[in-house]
Amino acid sequence: MLADLDLRSCNISAFPEFIKTQDKLVDLDLSNNHIHGVVPNWLWKSSLSSLHLSFNVIDFPKQLTLSDSNFSFPMLRELSLESCNLSAFPEFLKSQENIGHLELSNNKISGAIPNWVWKKSLRVLNLANNHISSLDQLLPNQSSTSSQTSLARPICNLSQLRNFNASHNNLSGKIPNCLGKMNDLYLLDLQGNNFSGMLPKFSKATHLYILKVSENRLEGKLPRSLAECTQLEVLDVGNNKMNDTFPFWLEKLPYLTVLILRENRFYGQMKHRFVFPTLDVLDIASNQFSGELSIDFLQPTRLRSLKIGGNKLEGKLSRSLANCKALEVLDLGNNMVHDTFPFWLEKLPSLKVLILRANRFYGTITKFDTKHGFPKLRILDIASNNFSGDLSIEFLQSLKAMMQLTNDDKAKLDYIGENYYQDSVTIFNKGIELFYEKILTTLTCLDLSNNSFHGRISEEIQMLREDSSTAYNSNFPRGTELVLQPT
Repeated sequence: MLADLDLRSCNISAFPEFIKTQDKLVDLDLSNNHIHGVVPNWLWKSSLSSLHLSFNVIDFPKQLTLSDSNFSFPMLRELSLESCNLSAFPEFLKSQENIGHLELSNNKISGAIPNWVWKKSLRVLNLANNHISSLDQLLPNQSSTSSQTSLARPICNLSQLRNFNASHNNLSGKIPNCLGKMNDLYLLDLQGNNFSGMLPKFSKATHLYILKVSENRLEGKLPRSLAECTQLEVLDVGNNKMNDTFPFWLEKLPYLTVLILRENRFYGQMKHRFVFPTLDVLDIASNQFSGELSIDFLQPTRLRSLKIGGNKLEGKLSRSLANCKALEVLDLGNNMVHDTFPFWLEKLPSLKVLILRANRFYGTITKFDTKHGFPKLRILDIASNNFSGDLSIEFLQSLKAMMQLTNDDKAKLDYIGENYYQDSVTIFNKGIELFYEKILTTLTCLDLSNNSFHGRISEEIQMLREDSSTAYNSNFPRGTELVLQPT
């Protein structure tokens, strides 16, 4: 008799009937197959502890037939039903008092979460990418306001909760304060909802290492209690209405790797005498930061992605950027930076994206190291500045990464970034704004528009624009966005 049975990704189209005789099954994995239909009662072995049915189109019986009156569901500890086309919470969960890991993401579940889903035994609960509208099922004579302010909210009883993901749903109201008091909580992902009000205090959630609340309607200041979350690695509060200065007080966090504040109302200057020792990604784009552009508070050997566009930063580019050998993405578009073209960045071995558009850069772009150039640069946007003079053909020839896409490169679906954070970029083509939520490593773009380039080379560029096949075949691969029109 089998205890463990793993048939994931086996191209199965129905529940295997030989399971009927396997009365000692403890762990069963049928995920990622082509199974359709209602889960049969004979699958529910009393010995089952772990069941994985994700990535199948399945359903559960609404009620048991009379012939199954003696049937009872096993007491599961782990249940995975991701991407199963479910439209409601399975009612057999009512009896699952020992469930510790419940995966229901990427379904079509709507409405409020029934109170019987909130089991005290839950450690991991993933409800991402559904249509859930409320964390609380209203009781008779109870309003949504009283439910949200009550100390008896069902979610507050989950003292063992470690991982809670309810991202990309239709949740609204305030984030429950009790989430900041859960000692074991290490991942909280509520991004892509309609939560409002202020972030709760996280003074007791000292094991928290990922906090994502972007794309909501949160306001106010960042809670200073986050400085007590000494395990925090990822903090994403982007796309909200938060109004605060830059949180330099987070520098004490020894593991902070990703800090995203983009599209809020953060303000003030960016000068600081201490250093964030572990920060790989800093995204503060589209805020109200002002004053001289400085990155002295960042550890140059760690920095991989720096996005500071859409602010009111001025002055010259910090020459310390030349020490950021791991830097892949540098976006400082739509500021007031006043400097010449940063040829000194050409030796950065990993730089793939450089966006300088809509600043006050000036001067010529003629001196270029065609031997080294920018070895990996695939996206260069210097549009809407004050560059002038002749633009040498050597400049185009130096952008070797744009011209040397191999078939292996094109076959890969690799994106810039990592598990915690994947970079995005906005590209303008013929006046149309194109937002790429993720950046394929093969995406190429060169935008020199709205400057004052002149001379013979501008005529050659115009010919490249008009004869796209020549441009693609002789200089840039097909698929490259060429935006080269002179003013």
